[in-house]
Amino acid sequence: MLIHPQFDPIAVSLGPLAIRWYGLMYLVGFVLFIVLGRQRATRFPGLGFTAQSLDDLLFYGVLGVVIGGRLGQVVFYDPGYYLQHPLEIVEVWKGGMSFHGGFLGVLVAMALYGRKTGRTFFEVTDFIAPLVPLGLAAGRIGNFINGELWGRVADPALPWAMIFPQVDNLPRHPSQLYQFAGEGLALFLMLWWYSATPRPRTAVSGAFLIGYGAFRFLAEYFREPDPGIFGWSYTISMGQWLSLPMIVIGLILLLRARQVAA
Repeated sequence: MLIHPQFDPIAVSLGPLAIRWYGLMYLVGFVLFIVLGRQRATRFPGLGFTAQSLDDLLFYGVLGVVIGGRLGQVVFYDPGYYLQHPLEIVEVWKGGMSFHGGFLGVLVAMALYGRKTGRTFFEVTDFIAPLVPLGLAAGRIGNFINGELWGRVADPALPWAMIFPQVDNLPRHPSQLYQFAGEGLALFLMLWWYSATPRPRTAVSGAFLIGYGAFRFLAEYFREPDPGIFGWSYTISMGQWLSLPMIVIGLILLLRARQVAA
């Protein structure tokens, strides 16, 4: 039976300054955004994105991810806890970031960036969509290192079932790694291939929404659920509820793109 390695969440300690693995994974995601963005800008020079544009996009994106992700965690998942411990809301270095909150934050940030630069909203989102999944993959590695967001109890015969000692001694799915593989690597490969040729406006954004929403919805079946919402004859987790609108909106955007192309 595999046992979670119980990594030290602090990667480097310099006296009173502690650099955490979780923060380093965010840094990896931001670096990958710049590297992939330069490749995409070179491949499609007509889009008009330059090195300076990417720096500005990253600045806006970081603000959206951090502010939106933290507020999403507070509002969607742990409002009661943070009402009792309001000062902990700003302690983002300890982990606890909602993807869906960060996603909404990035949407607002990209709308502001587009307004500032004279670009439409979907011009911006179609460009950045393929750059995002590897950053998500890095974030899931950060979750695994922290030993958080563990999976549901698994069949002990599952070869990769893992015990998380900080929870209990039961074999569980390493769901952080499932999400790393799905909404991280697989989604990146799909979007990078799909966006390698010019697509109608909104198509790449729609493909991202469908892909992420579907991978996340499936991963939630293996992840220990956050407080769920009861509906129909079974429990749907908060992550699944928040992913469903992404899939629906993504389908609408793809249909819109197809109509424009026709």
